[in-house]
Amino acid sequence: MRKFLVVLDDSRECLNAMRFAAMRAAKSGGGVAVLSIIPPDEFNHWIGVGEVMRAEARERIEVHFEVFAKWMRDKQGVDPQLIIREGEAVPEIMAQIDEDPEIGVLVLGAGTGKKGPGPLVTQLTRNAGELQIPITIVPGEMSKERLEAIT
Repeated sequence: MRKFLVVLDDSRECLNAMRFAAMRAAKSGGGVAVLSIIPPDEFNHWIGVGEVMRAEARERIEVHFEVFAKWMRDKQGVDPQLIIREGEAVPEIMAQIDEDPEIGVLVLGAGTGKKGPGPLVTQLTRNAGELQIPITIVPGEMSKERLEAIT
């Protein structure tokens, strides 16, 4: 089964990437893998405090994921898989792609603000030639209706 890998973060454009991945998976008989990455600098504290913070971060991610997962299951008939990794975003995304041969497409949402498309889109497009799969970049301002029309 081909899976669409989408990155779950706190960005606004993440929503369109999730929608696109779920709609494409539903229409193509594929799956969705949702990757969330906990940055390493969140745990540079004493060991006990770091473990509590790690547990809290995972809990926040799981709650955030469940919102998207419920929509994917109810509206698209897709049951997404949650993957949580710790480290720097780009190397962790690349590692996940290397470790899971079922991943066929990386789906990213592009920001529209003054800062450009966002750090993930910028860094991963620089490394696009090294990836074993294509990247789909979904505009952050694209309407839900337009997304439905193109998927």
